[in-house]
Amino acid sequence: MIRFDKLLAHVEIPGSFAVLTPRNDGMFQESAMVRRNEIREGEIAVTPPPPTDAGLTFIGRIHTPWTDRMMTPRQGRQDGPECRIEIFEPWVIALTGIEKFSTVEVLYWLDQSRRDLVLQSPASNSEVHGTFSLRSPVRPNPIGTSIARLVRVEGNMVTVQGLDCLDGTPLIDLKPDRCLFTPIAPKQPGDDETIS
Repeated sequence: MIRFDKLLAHVEIPGSFAVLTPRNDGMFQESAMVRRNEIREGEIAVTPPPPTDAGLTFIGRIHTPWTDRMMTPRQGRQDGPECRIEIFEPWVIALTGIEKFSTVEVLYWLDQSRRDLVLQSPASNSEVHGTFSLRSPVRPNPIGTSIARLVRVEGNMVTVQGLDCLDGTPLIDLKPDRCLFTPIAPKQPGDDETIS
């Protein structure tokens, strides 16, 4: 619980979607905000360990029509709105040849997602599910992934359909859809291993 001056109507927490509203006793409580940073009935949050540097480099930025998490689709549709993936230098040349594929896998960092829930109640009905059994953006490491339809490549911009993230989301990686990709490198013994 946080105590603030009673004259404040609400307090927004920087870097968060949480809003604190006043109570009668001069204390503030977090307002419920569906699909933002609230804890629903039955959900459990933990205190995660301090983050360590995974050495990620954001190679670009994703431009979508959605600026509000309440409007963003839960899963992208390959007939959905066109979204643009902007690739930063010096990575632009790495796009060479990607236009040969009809679908690509896009990995991105869900930078506005909370990272502490281990049990979640997506339907807000007290029925909980483990985070690893969901595709929720709320994860210890909020990595999003979508299989998107490749529309066109123009310079450092890749236009796709099928994303489900906010405008400005940092890009982690872009690669051909594994179902369409045949390895180019020489075969390795493990390539033909099957259950015996």
